[in-house]
This record gives sequence, structure tokens and C-alpha cells, in this order.
Amino acid sequence: MQRIIELTLQMPDGRKEVPIHPIVLQDDEYLTLVDCGFIGSLRLLEIELGKHGISIEQLTALVLTHHDHDHMGAAAALKRANPRIQIYSSLEESVYISAREKPLRLVQAEELQAQLPPQQQAFGRMFCDMLRRVEPVTVDAHLTDSQETGWCGGCQVLLSAGHTPGHLSLYCKELDAVIVGDAFALEQNTPVLANPQFTLDVEMAKRSMEKLLSLKARTYYCYHGGIYRP
Repeated sequence: MQRIIELTLQMPDGRKEVPIHPIVLQDDEYLTLVDCGFIGSLRLLEIELGKHGISIEQLTALVLTHHDHDHMGAAAALKRANPRIQIYSSLEESVYISAREKPLRLVQAEELQAQLPPQQQAFGRMFCDMLRRVEPVTVDAHLTDSQETGWCGGCQVLLSAGHTPGHLSLYCKELDAVIVGDAFALEQNTPVLANPQFTLDVEMAKRSMEKLLSLKARTYYCYHGGIYRP
């Protein structure tokens, strides 16, 4: 059996909540989670998995598309809950996920905070403090562009840089589906750049979005926005 399961976690965003969508790739051998939510979301993740008859302990792999807090914020807690899970990312992102280098998103936030007007300084400090609380985790193995994996009948790794330098997506060929991550988001059923104001290389991100859409896959799973079927 091969299937892709879209999960939905409600993430606090100021005074409201916004949905985010980790993905599970399920087959007869592997249960692979793609991205895992924000700081403190492990219990929400556990509940969502339970709706599909899956426990945290059953997960065999965690793929982190990149090092943003809403994608890797629960990774260290997940690793403690399931020490056998193997964590994957691109080589470029692994140095930030493991905090061997200062996360680029924190560098960006600190630079932006210095430019904020006085009335927004408190928010800027709060956001930077939240990014500093993201717990690093060791990446067990690196994924490379065009690499073939055994997940879900065969998923190909596609580097989709721009949002961050080592961002990756997955193309599940058997199911003709792309796990997008933040290579693009979905707004009113239209693909758009994910948070372009925070995208580290907008032109590269545009090329990555075009690259994924050129596959003409049947289904695209967007972390922000949900399922897109062209």
C-alpha cells in the first residue's frame, strides 16, 4: 500500500491560527514524515497521526525540507519521543538544523528588527526570541538533488532553493505527486511564492516554483495552502 497523508496543524500566528500541513508518506516498509511543525506542536502532531492509525513510535524517517521554525520546530522533541527515527535534509540546510551555523532565518530576523520602527520593536524582539528557542537536532543523512529514495514506491529528491539555500521538495513518481514544502504556497487555488518578504533569494525561488510546476504532476501538497491539483 502506498499513500500520501496530509496532516493539518493549527499554528498560532499573532491573534489567529493558521493551518500548516506536514505530510506522511506511507508504504509497506516506511512511514516517512515530511516536516513536523512548530515549537511545542508534538502533541498536536501525535493527535493528527492518530486519526490515521499512526503513532509517533511507528515513524521511520523525518525529512526536513528546510530549517524554518514552523517546519523543524518539533524535530528535537520528536527525536526524543522516537529515538530510532532517521532525520534527513539537504547538506546545505543541515548546518542550520543542527545549529553548527547560525540559522539564516535568525540572521535575517535580527537584521530586520534593527530596521523596525519603535512601535514594532517589541514584536521584533519576540519573534527573534522565538527563533532562538528552536531546538537544534542532528541530521542523520543528507539528500541530494535527483536522488532516488525508496519512500512511497520511489520518491525523487528535488532541490528547490530560493526560500532558503538548501530547500528541497520530493516528487513521488508512482503517485504523480510533489511534496512542495515552501517552494511555493497556495492562495485561492493559485501557486504563489511562500512569504516572499522573507524569501532569501526571490529570483531563485521563482525558478524553483517553475521547475516543480513544469513536472505537471497530478497533485501538489503545499505546506501553506494545502492540496493543489492543476
